[in-house]
Order: sequence, then structure tokens, then C-alpha cells
Amino acid sequence: MTTISFEICTPGRSFQTIKIIALLILLLASPTATAFAGTINFDDAKTGEAPAGWTATQTGSGNAKWTIEKDDTAPSKPNVLKQSSEATYPVCLKNDTSLKDGFVEVKFKPVTGKEDQAGGVIWRAKDADNYYIARANALEDNVTIYHAIKGNRMAFKNVNHKVKPGAWHTLRVEFQGNHFTVTLDGEKVIEATDNSFSEAGKVGVWTKADSVTLFDDFSYGNRREP
Repeated sequence: MTTISFEICTPGRSFQTIKIIALLILLLASPTATAFAGTINFDDAKTGEAPAGWTATQTGSGNAKWTIEKDDTAPSKPNVLKQSSEATYPVCLKNDTSLKDGFVEVKFKPVTGKEDQAGGVIWRAKDADNYYIARANALEDNVTIYHAIKGNRMAFKNVNHKVKPGAWHTLRVEFQGNHFTVTLDGEKVIEATDNSFSEAGKVGVWTKADSVTLFDDFSYGNRREP
């Protein structure tokens, strides 16, 4: 805990030393303290529609369909965010976010898909064509981190890892400068570096092709630079 001392002069009294203990000061003073964080569980959103305050779109061709739906298996009932159509890369970005260094996390459930069964998180997004993405794939049993530049996706690290279809998983990325750490269900699976995007950008979620994927408990936060 941080203590700040200063002196106050009052009429008829000598200077006094007053100590103020402030948790807020401690948080602001710590280089690793979270300056902002948010969690979205979609439970107050209107079902059958894309979530308000998000850009529900895709990278490339197709017609992604992002809607809020009720789901009895949701980690935080009753609602989830569902992608249920086909596009090259369905993307849903949180409009009011701008993170440079911090984290993004989501719970996701790969439901069906003949070509792909994937769920991912996006960070430092400039738009629907330029961003970082880490995704887990239940058909391929792997986790991969990419950058997408002008709509072209390129992997810069991939690891084999079991991703059970029809089950909820937690995918998280922590990003600081050009260093990224990806965890799946609490296990660190990737550490990688890349210099494609260094400025703050939006966060969001991602799928691929015909993946029908559910998302819940989307959380994110930025960290004050040292």
C-alpha cells in the first residue's frame, strides 16, 4: 500500500503531517496494474440480433451472421453470442475499445462445421481487415496465432493441442509490446513475437468459414505503461 505525506497549515496550529493511504494511488502507481477492464456476458442484450455496440462483419467474402441467442449450456446464463453463417473469417469487434497493451479473453464453444470448428480472439484491430488473432480449432486440434494485413491472414506460430468439440473452452491472450502469450483453458500454449501492429486497437472475437461457434464472458483490459 502506498502512503503519501504532506503538510497542512491551520490557524493557531503548527504544521501537521497528515498521512493519506489511497488504494487508487497504489493502482495508478503500479506498472502492472489494470487501468481498465470489462467483462461482457451478453445477458442484457436483445436476442435474435447482433449485439449493440459491436461491429458484426467478416474479413473477406461471405455473409457472417452474429446474433445473441439463449443457450442452456452458457457459462453465464442465459445468453451467448453466436456465429451461425459462412464467411472467409467472421469477425465481431467491440466498438468502444482501444487497447495497446493488456489482455483479451473469451469462453467459446465450437458446435459444428465441416470445414472448420474454430473460436478466436482479436486485438489491436484497426478494422475488419487488419488485426492480430489467436484461435483454437477443434477439427485440427491446434492453436495458432496470426496477423491479418489487408485481409490476408498469416500464421507466425502454431502448436498442436487438443480442443474438444462441443465443449466450452477459455482462450486468453496477453499482449505487451511485440510479445504475446496465449493460454487455452488456463494452460500456456504459445509465446510469440511480431511487429505488424504496435498501436492501440479494438478487441473482438473471430471464427472461420462454416464454424458455428458460441461465445460468452468476453473480457478485456489495458495496462498502464511503466
